[in-house]
Amino acid sequence: MTIEQKLSYYINKASELTGRTFGKKIRIGILCSFTINGLEEAMRVKSAEKNIDCITYVGGYNQYNQEILNHESNVYKFSPDLTFLIVDTRNILGNLFHFPYSISASERRSFVEKKVKEIQNLANAFTSKTKSKLVIANFPLPTYSPHGIFETKTEYGLHKMIEDLNSRLIDSFANSDSIYIYDFNGFVSQYGEDNIFDYKQFLFGDMKISLDYIPYLANDLIGYVVGHLGLSKKCIILDLDNTLWGGIVGEDGFNGIRLGPEPPGNSYLEFQRVLLSLYQRGIILAINSKNNYDEALKVIKEHPYMVLREEHFASIRINWNDKVSNMKEIANELNIGADSMVFFDDDPVNREYMRINMPQILTVDLPQDPSQYAQTIKKMNEFSVLSITDEDAQRGKMYLEQRKRSDLEQSAPDLESFLKNLDLKVLIKNANEFTIPRISQLTLKTNQFNLTTKRYQESDIKKLSEDDRYVVGCAQVTDKFGDNGITGVFIVRKENPKEWFIDTFLLSCRVMGREVEKGILGYIINKAKENEIERIKAQFIPSQKNKPIEEFLPNCGFQKDGDYWIYQSKTQFTIPDFLMVSVE
Repeated sequence: MTIEQKLSYYINKASELTGRTFGKKIRIGILCSFTINGLEEAMRVKSAEKNIDCITYVGGYNQYNQEILNHESNVYKFSPDLTFLIVDTRNILGNLFHFPYSISASERRSFVEKKVKEIQNLANAFTSKTKSKLVIANFPLPTYSPHGIFETKTEYGLHKMIEDLNSRLIDSFANSDSIYIYDFNGFVSQYGEDNIFDYKQFLFGDMKISLDYIPYLANDLIGYVVGHLGLSKKCIILDLDNTLWGGIVGEDGFNGIRLGPEPPGNSYLEFQRVLLSLYQRGIILAINSKNNYDEALKVIKEHPYMVLREEHFASIRINWNDKVSNMKEIANELNIGADSMVFFDDDPVNREYMRINMPQILTVDLPQDPSQYAQTIKKMNEFSVLSITDEDAQRGKMYLEQRKRSDLEQSAPDLESFLKNLDLKVLIKNANEFTIPRISQLTLKTNQFNLTTKRYQESDIKKLSEDDRYVVGCAQVTDKFGDNGITGVFIVRKENPKEWFIDTFLLSCRVMGREVEKGILGYIINKAKENEIERIKAQFIPSQKNKPIEEFLPNCGFQKDGDYWIYQSKTQFTIPDFLMVSVE
C-alpha cells in the first residue's frame, strides 16, 4: 500500500500555495453530510503537485440539500467546475441504519426507491443550474448487521438495501456526461472499515472518515480532476530487464530470466497483465531498454509467458544508447509531448538521469520488491479519464499501423509520393451521440495542431451541436494501412448571414503531416460557399505547444486583419488531389 503523508503535512503545505502560478486552474465544490476537515487542503496540495491551481468551496455541515435546492446558495455563487457530493450511509438511511427490521421487506424496498429518486432529483437540479460536473459518492456497506450471521438469509436485508441503492445509482446516471459515481464503498473496502471509521472521531465531531485517511481519499478524487482537465497520461515507456521480467537476459539467457506462474516470475507476469489492460483501453506502450536487440526481442516474441508482445508496443528502442536520447526519439516517433509520458525503470540511476534531463516526463519510483509493481501502477491516478471512446480502445492497433506508415515513408523517394501511395480518405461527420464524446476528448487533449486550444466538455459540445448558430463536426481518417479513427474537429460559429468564424480547428498528432487539415478546411470553405458566405474569419491563439499550426492559416490563403485572419470565399481553394474527402 502506498503510504500517504499525514494530514497535517497537507494543511501546512496548503498555506504556502498563495501567490504561486500554475499551468491549469480548477474550481472544486465539496458538499458533505458530515465533518470532513482537511479534504480541501489535501486536494489543493495534490493539485498543485500536478501544476493545477485548485480553488475550493466547502459547503456547510450537512447542508448539501439546502445548497443544491436554493438557487441563491453559495455553491452556485462559487460556480465550481467539479463538485463532490459525499453523503454517508448513516445519513441516507436515518433510523433504518440501526433499525432496518423495524419495517417490512416491502417497506424497505419502497424506502430505497424513494432515496434513489431523492438523489436523482438533487443531481438533476444541480446540473441544470450549473456547468459543473457532479461526482456522487456511493454508500459504504457496513460489516455489521443487527441480524448478524443471519443477515444473508434475510429477505432484502440491510446489506441488500445498500447494494441495491448503489446499483441503482450507477444505472441512473450511466448515460450522463455530467454526473459520475465515485466508489466510496470500494475505498472503504480497500483501506478497511476499522481504519476509515474511527468511533472516537465520529462521536467527538461527526467525522466519518478518519483524519489519517483524508489524504488517501483526496488522492482518489484527484483522478476526477485529471480526467476533467484532460491531463491523463497517454504513453507508458518501459525498461525490460528487472522491469518486464526478472533478471538480465544478456547474462541469464532466454531460459534464465524469471517470468512465469511461479514466484518470483509471477510478479512480472502480473505487472504485464495490468499493462495489457491499460493498453486495451487506449494507453500507448513503448520500450526504452539498454540491451542486445536480438536477445531482448526474442524474449518478447517467443517467451511462453510474455503477456506483452511486439505488436503491443508503438515504439521500440532496444540499444546501448543513453535512455534520454532514446526517449526523445520515442516522443518524436509517436508525435506526443513528453508531459504525456510515464517512465518505468527498476534502476534508480536511470530514473534520476531521466528526471534531471526530461523533467516533463513522469518517472515513477518503482519499489525494490517487484511484487508491488502491479499495485504501484494500479494506484496511479494519472491515467484517469471521464470517457473511454471506441478510438481509445483501438489506439494500440492504430499505432502499430503507424509504424507501417513510417516504413513506407522511409522507402518513398519524396513526401508527395508517400502521401499519394497512402490512399488517404477523409470522412466528414456531424456531431451526434456517437461522435460527441470523441469530439470533446480531442478538444481537451489536443495541443499541437490546435488553433485556439479551447476546451469543451461533452455537455458543451452537445449544446453547440443543437444550436443552429454553430456547425460542429469531425473527420475520420483512413488509409491503406487502417483506420486512424476520428482525428479532426471543427466548430464554426455563424456570425451573420455573410460571415462565419472558426471557433475551433484541431487535428490529432496521430495524422499530422499528411495535409488532412486542408481536406477539412476545404470542406468548411465549400460549405460556406453553398450558404453564400462571403468571408471566413479565424484566430490563432498561441500557446506553449501549438506552434505546429502557426503557419496553417496564412498557408491556406487567410489574410491578417488585426488579431484575426480572414479568408474571402471567392478565393480559389484546392484540396490536395491525394485526399479523398467525403461527407457521411
